[in-house]
Amino acid sequence: MNAFASGNGDGKEFASHAPGYWSSDGGTPELWNDWKWQLKNRVTTLAQLEKHLTLNEEERSGVLLSGDKLALAITPHFFNLVPPNNPEDPIRRQMIPRIEETWTSPYDMADPCGEDSHMPVPGLVHRYPDRVLFLVTDRCASYCRYCTRSRVVSGVGEQELHTNFEEAFRYLEKHTEVRDVLLSGGDALIFSDDKIDKLLSRLRAIKHIEFLRIGTRVPIFLPQRITPELCAVLSKYHPLWMSVHVNHPRELTIEVKEALERLANAGIPLGNQSVLLAGVNDDLETMKILVHKLLICRVRPYYIYQCDLINGSSHLRTSVAKGIEIIEGLRGHTTGYAVPQFVIDAPGGGGKVPINPGYILYHDNEKIVIRNYEGKIFEYPEIGNENVQFAPQREYHDEYLYS
Repeated sequence: MNAFASGNGDGKEFASHAPGYWSSDGGTPELWNDWKWQLKNRVTTLAQLEKHLTLNEEERSGVLLSGDKLALAITPHFFNLVPPNNPEDPIRRQMIPRIEETWTSPYDMADPCGEDSHMPVPGLVHRYPDRVLFLVTDRCASYCRYCTRSRVVSGVGEQELHTNFEEAFRYLEKHTEVRDVLLSGGDALIFSDDKIDKLLSRLRAIKHIEFLRIGTRVPIFLPQRITPELCAVLSKYHPLWMSVHVNHPRELTIEVKEALERLANAGIPLGNQSVLLAGVNDDLETMKILVHKLLICRVRPYYIYQCDLINGSSHLRTSVAKGIEIIEGLRGHTTGYAVPQFVIDAPGGGGKVPINPGYILYHDNEKIVIRNYEGKIFEYPEIGNENVQFAPQREYHDEYLYS
């Protein structure tokens, strides 16, 4: 019996669910391990979902309406993590459309990160001084229901992505302040090895670009794609870094662990970016299991994002206070390597803003008063005359040190 059928568990153990729902559908080991077969056999329709899952009304209505917001697509590998009878399952909440996606909130935005307003040429976002985001495709292996680029991703959103590659390359050649290029989209790793090779080679030919990054969920949705051949291509273009996207510990299967290890063995530093989601990972114990499993996979927990204010995501958003609570529960209670940075991507294009618990209690030109993870208070002398304060000026009493 597959693990998803016998009980969801907390995800502490690495498990394999293959062939799972495909055990009687011709999913031979040879086909199952072929990443192109995985893409061709994605779950994309209501009928395919109902063949394996008992949908509730919220899900069924959401699927019927998904064609004009964000397409439905889930690889067989990832679909095997979805239990048949639990609509509130954390994996299922991420992937199965729900009617709540049609709800409107006064805070929702089509482009919450302000990417369109920072796009000097089609497909290239230049928001930070020394780095750019290169949107190389509008397609992914599977589609997350909280996607911050749902306006352009999957081919059914309200906009189309028209990346002009040659114009983007010319812009990068001209702008010598750019030293860092992040490939995203969509997901660049659904390209063929040859196309990835040519794209990275073209970027590497621009002398002032110091390093490249790839943002991807493919190792999680489609670990079969991380072949030795792909790793050999990627390893030609060091320094090349990769940010993967794992939200729940059950996503880290045996196959995913092996794929991440292949990337690490190819010399690619790996970081993880999670999105804080209601009913998915908005509790300390789940997040602690996740970050510990990531380190076992040689992935450094990098960011936890507050969910962007994307249209139709209000049912998945948590309070900011919940994210601060999780960081508070990790800092000092586990290795520092396991503690990601909690950030809000400031609405409208303000960039990533780090959000931390209140460790600084007071700061002036003479001292800084801080607290540690246990709540104990300490004073450290300030040196210099810089008029910089990291906490508001307020009446200060020595008893802060002893409270």
